[in-house]
Amino acid sequence: MSRSPGPLPTVRLDGPPSRAELVARLLILLALLFGFLVAIETMSKAIKMLATAGFLGGGDSNELFRGVSNPFAGLALGVLFTVVVQSSSTTTSTLVAVVGSGALSVEHAVPMVLGANIGTTITNTLVSIGHMRRSIEFRRAFAAATVHDFFNLSMVAIFLPLEIFTGALSKTAYWLTGLLAGGSGAEYKSPIKSSIKFVHKQILGTVEALGLEGTALGATCLVVGIALTLACLYLITKNMRLVIAGQIEAGMNRILESSGIVPLLVGIGITVAVQSSSITTSLLVPMCAAGVLSLKQAFPVMLGANIGTTVTALLASLAQDNEAALTIALVHVLFNFGGVVLVYPFAAVRNIPQRMARQLALRSSRNPVMGLVYVLIVFVLIPLSGWLLWSNGP
Repeated sequence: MSRSPGPLPTVRLDGPPSRAELVARLLILLALLFGFLVAIETMSKAIKMLATAGFLGGGDSNELFRGVSNPFAGLALGVLFTVVVQSSSTTTSTLVAVVGSGALSVEHAVPMVLGANIGTTITNTLVSIGHMRRSIEFRRAFAAATVHDFFNLSMVAIFLPLEIFTGALSKTAYWLTGLLAGGSGAEYKSPIKSSIKFVHKQILGTVEALGLEGTALGATCLVVGIALTLACLYLITKNMRLVIAGQIEAGMNRILESSGIVPLLVGIGITVAVQSSSITTSLLVPMCAAGVLSLKQAFPVMLGANIGTTVTALLASLAQDNEAALTIALVHVLFNFGGVVLVYPFAAVRNIPQRMARQLALRSSRNPVMGLVYVLIVFVLIPLSGWLLWSNGP
């Protein structure tokens, strides 16, 4: 007879935040979100400055990204960049800025978005390795981590060829952009663009006061934009974790008592709140290792996290008047939402990545080196080889 999972371990907190503290943290959150949008604007304008200064080769901004004209190179670069920054949110928001600047087309950016979804899964896979010295725990943890890997890898294997041969993701995203922007020929206008531009001009003026111009000015602004993006996303995550720590535990308890769409919605809600799918999925790994959650229970939460993480790119698109920025953000939504629609409603399909993860976890628990080799091959060697092989292609 199978044992039902026991109650979740109690999370000891100092107590729920007071109303005043909650209001203060929400105001901080709004300020951080605004700072994030300013960072995206700064990156976008910095890339344009580099192009104008001739850094990209005669003003051709596409030269900077000539290596990603090959979709497999773009996929590999998306994986590698996300592995380095440990955040698909950072990758996709950066892509929104780059596409919004005109330095990269939507079609060339799509494979990089897909690669970001693969690269982000390394975080929870590394978390699972912390259980390596306890065989049973490691088997559960590694299965919970790699089921996300197998799901995203499978979806890329489906959607990348579909995009290459038909342009399904980009064409659908263009169509949706036309609807959201007010129809064909309409110019997309962000309601908060003017205030973002004002703050960006203050940042630009401060950098110019250092006596920089041309390439040096563009490069400095790009570094400032990237640093501000990373800082804002980190602080948003930290701030929201403090606010909703108790709610996360309550949400997981509801998962144990629910089925159907509820776990999916919990995964979406937590990820939107903390602006990080890595936090949501990494939280599930130790819970599965302890036997609190089964792999079957955890999987839909991970799928919800995939949908929830698309909000960051959508927020980033608010900092752009360029319709292409909104389009690439919608590509991320379509890919992640489409993957869930293809898998979640069908039990037979839903079980495939779970079976693959269980088999790999079983073998890795018997020979832990296999788990380390898996991480090295999937997240480093294959994407690095792909980038080196295809980056100079047409």
